[in-house]
Order: sequence, then C-alpha cells, then structure tokens
Amino acid sequence: MSLETFGSILNFAEELEEQDRRFYEAAAGNPACAAHRGLFSDLAAGAGQNVRTVQRIRRENVTEMILEPVAGFTREPFCEACEGAAVLGAEEVLATARRLERRAAAYYREAAKKLKALTEVSRALERLARNREARLGRLEAPGA
Repeated sequence: MSLETFGSILNFAEELEEQDRRFYEAAAGNPACAAHRGLFSDLAAGAGQNVRTVQRIRRENVTEMILEPVAGFTREPFCEACEGAAVLGAEEVLATARRLERRAAAYYREAAKKLKALTEVSRALERLARNREARLGRLEAPGA
C-alpha cells in the first residue's frame, strides 16, 4: 500500500509505534525475558512517547496535509511480523526487537527524506530515527 500523503505517512508511523509498544509490553511480561523486563518496559514506554510525538507533529502541521502527494513510498518494506513476544525465548524476543528498531529507524529516515520540503516535520522524523537507533544500541549492548 502506498504512503502518498503527509497524513498517511504519520498514520503509518503511529501504527508502527503502537505495534511495537504492544510487542514490548508482551515481552516485559514474558517469564523467559525476566532478565530484560526493565529494558522492555522502557522500550514500551518509549514507543508510547513516540506515538504522542507523531500525534503532535500531525497537530502542529495539520495545514501540510493538503500538500502534493508523495511518490514512491510504500508500507511493505517496513512491515515486520512481531507476534509471540509473550511466549518466545529471550534471544528470539531480543532478535525481533532489534529488527523492529532497525525497521523503525529506516522508516523514519525515509519518511524524513520524502517530506524534506517540510523542514520542521523532516527534522522531527530524523529525531525519531536517531531515537530508534539509540534504542537499538541498548538492545545490542552486552547483557541485553
């Protein structure tokens, strides 16, 4: 499915963040991930904060929703299955979490490029990408 407008790009970002939040909440409750409960709880809270950030970007730039369509941007490369966080082993959950963070960072970077004419929006999306890369660093750190 194409992401052809400012609104569709932000709607999909919100969907990704909500999906990730649910995954991390389930992971935090998984007994196999008890050693990582704090990390997953933090990541879930961060995804909730990112939802609020995306909603704020939309509110503050609502007049930009009538811009020309965006070309060549689709959802498919950024769709990632992330089921089973409540029952998978810790290593599988961590591997999925790393994929989710890489996927989200790539999405925000690409969205920022597609909306580069909207300087404030592009910067905000770049900040979200950097935030996701920092989260990935936490997941790749020794002991994670």
